[in-house]
Amino acid sequence: MRVTPENASISKGALWTGRILSGLAVAFLLFDAVGKLSMQSTPVEATVKLGYPEYAVRGIGIALLASTLIYVTPYTAVLGAILLTGYLGGAVATHVRVGNPLFQVVFPVIMGLLVWGGLYLRDKRLRALIPIRL
Repeated sequence: MRVTPENASISKGALWTGRILSGLAVAFLLFDAVGKLSMQSTPVEATVKLGYPEYAVRGIGIALLASTLIYVTPYTAVLGAILLTGYLGGAVATHVRVGNPLFQVVFPVIMGLLVWGGLYLRDKRLRALIPIRL
């Protein structure tokens, strides 16, 4: 039988695992966005150290906050995941460009996996669109 959004089912375990993964990603992303928006010294210094001008920090925080809020809204979660993927891809590129250690390069990838993995586990439409067969 072909899996469609109408007949796809999500177990309670998968649903809650997806919510937890998404919640972890959202917590990290919101923490980072608030730090940038409030111009706290640690996020500002870290962003400037990566080669961005101080005046850009608030704009980066706005982009992150907007993308995260779009992600947590059920009707726009896929769009939010796409926007966050772009943001996190930029983070990876930035860390590679400045020659940061492997963990700092991989951490945005982990966040992306949490974003997409959480959404995949809790959204039956996405599971129907991208069926993973093991």
